[in-house]
Amino acid sequence: MNVSVVDRRRATRALPRHANLLLVVPLLLCPVMSQADGVTKLRPVEVASPEDATAGQGYTSLTESASTTLERQTRLARTDDAASLFDNIAGVNVSKAGGVSGLPMINGLADDRVRVVIDGMTINAACPNHMNSPLSYVAPSAVGSARVLAGITPVSLGGDSISGTIIVDSKDPVFGETSDVSVVAAEASSFYRSNGDGFSSSVSATVANKGVSVGYEGFAARAENFNGGGDDGEVRSTAYKSFNHALTLAAREGDHLVVIEASQQYVPYEGYPNQYMDMTDNHANAINGRFEGRYDWGRLDARAYWQGVEHEMNFLEDKGGTASGGMPMNTSADNFGYAIKASFQLADGDMLRIGNELHAERLDDWWPPVAGSMMMSPNTFININGGKRDRLGTFVEWDKRLGGNWSGELGLRNDIVWTNAGDVQSYGCGMMCAADNAAAIAFNAAGHQRSFVNFDATAIAKYEPSETSAYEFGYARKSRAPNLYELYAWGRGGMASRMIGWFGDGNGYVGNLDLDSEVGHTVSATADFHASDHAWQAKITPYYTYVEDYIGVTKIASLGGGFSQFQFVNHNAELYGLNLSGAMRLWQSETAGEGKVTGTIAYVHGLDLTQGGNLYHVMPLNASIRFEETYESWTGHLELQGVARKTRVDTQRAEPETPSYLLVNLGSSYSWQNVRLDAGVDNLFDTAYDDPLGGMSLGDYKVTGQLRPVPGMGRSFILGITLKL
Repeated sequence: MNVSVVDRRRATRALPRHANLLLVVPLLLCPVMSQADGVTKLRPVEVASPEDATAGQGYTSLTESASTTLERQTRLARTDDAASLFDNIAGVNVSKAGGVSGLPMINGLADDRVRVVIDGMTINAACPNHMNSPLSYVAPSAVGSARVLAGITPVSLGGDSISGTIIVDSKDPVFGETSDVSVVAAEASSFYRSNGDGFSSSVSATVANKGVSVGYEGFAARAENFNGGGDDGEVRSTAYKSFNHALTLAAREGDHLVVIEASQQYVPYEGYPNQYMDMTDNHANAINGRFEGRYDWGRLDARAYWQGVEHEMNFLEDKGGTASGGMPMNTSADNFGYAIKASFQLADGDMLRIGNELHAERLDDWWPPVAGSMMMSPNTFININGGKRDRLGTFVEWDKRLGGNWSGELGLRNDIVWTNAGDVQSYGCGMMCAADNAAAIAFNAAGHQRSFVNFDATAIAKYEPSETSAYEFGYARKSRAPNLYELYAWGRGGMASRMIGWFGDGNGYVGNLDLDSEVGHTVSATADFHASDHAWQAKITPYYTYVEDYIGVTKIASLGGGFSQFQFVNHNAELYGLNLSGAMRLWQSETAGEGKVTGTIAYVHGLDLTQGGNLYHVMPLNASIRFEETYESWTGHLELQGVARKTRVDTQRAEPETPSYLLVNLGSSYSWQNVRLDAGVDNLFDTAYDDPLGGMSLGDYKVTGQLRPVPGMGRSFILGITLKL
């Protein structure tokens, strides 16, 4: 099987009609929008509603107020990556990877340690570099609600993770008021960003009556390599192009709702500045169905889903890619499962929730031979053969009114994870593949089937002495079983091991069949003070997490260029920190509109207790402050983002220290009838800075031979237009 590299220019020519369609759709929709009427939006489910789980410490919703909704709309103009919508939430950071594939981090724990749920689906990255991260399948414009639980996560919203939970849901179905079928909703947006010549466009429309709704959501984005601030110049391997489509069919009758969504994503190319490889093709198809029903006894939620992914990696042009050859790496994966939850309304306002869910993963990872290569032939390199990871979870959760001003929540959860994989083979290139040849023999001689029995427990108490203050105290025991690559990535050759890893550091990684599940113990407290009219609010959350069998690394060999080869091993670790957030109304009047300020401060420190030293990729002290004014149809904001010097680094992985920096962003918008205009500038002063979570700039290293951290983006001017009912 030979797979040629997808040339980025060829991929650009292959899809002109998709891009052009989304460019003209905003103009085509103008007459449709002017004629639409009779819109009724289905009541959204609120996290704090009686049917749902207690929010837990550190809970933040991007749709919980009109102000945050305005801010979210502003962020749509600034990014094509749904993960970036969570910037400026205390304790939440994004490890930048490709242009649409950031990896979220909560309180110092990242990637698989964070549970990401998209429209009720659990999706695993189907790539040895985690290029197709879960949030990469969500177009920012399609996000209807986004919730972050950065502290104690209720067991009904957790499972197979030791950090917090991110829940992203598409827009609610929209229904008409009568039995007549009509266009009841339509929206289109286009945004341009000068740095990297980035452009994105989205369109959505719904045809419905009072009982049935059919909706479409489309999104397209592309950008060239961006430039770093100051004199940092071009940052190679940062170009990308992506397309998302989703079709939704919904029906409601009384208190019952059925929704079926079919979605498709196509990424013809996406550069990765901190990886040796680039994404040269990613096709994903998914179907997702859910039922919501309200009864006298409470509520029933049921869901079933499937996602299939075909993924290819190789070198794009600025890493030396050609029309054929290179180093093709292919992955084929399926994710499927179901989730059922029943919420029972008990006496005195208590709530009991029970649930069961299955998530199954199938994965094949193979690297076709390259004709004429002395190191990548004559065999196909089989990295993971028939990988399986099945998780069956069951939980029970009880919300209790304890009397007086006290309430509490207690939850128990069990997840059983079964994994397996077949035999493998190396390229078979003789002595040049000696390390991989021997490793394949040893791997095939070992048993591959593993099982993990995990137990989670949460306990939360809440005290509300007055209408202006609330206190929460919580403990959580949370577990995560190893992923397929942590267990089954077997290659011991320098080149093979460098292809494994989602850390962006250039080192090589080897799996370990003897890994145990991580078990995290977290204690946390939150104090929330606010005015009775919500004119101001201040929230502080300290936390401490001790992780048994934290999946860290140990060095097993040195590689060329100052890099190292590591194997995944179980250590013990601890993390502790503090998250603060606040908001204050500065003024409110008919003549001056409304002014407000919001801000966050976050600090976390992570330690490897087994071998000493700092945990890898932990964000240094960071803060943000945002001044915003709204006057009639105009809004404007000034945003400051500051990050302290990063000195606590993982020295065994040669993690670089990064200097402190302060970014200034400006933006404004004006709405007139059905039109909204956005304009702004990010990194106003073109500040040069290194991303503390960006890893090493391997795209630049391959061309220049000079190794540096991935630079942050320099000044970028932003323009956008949105047409909406």
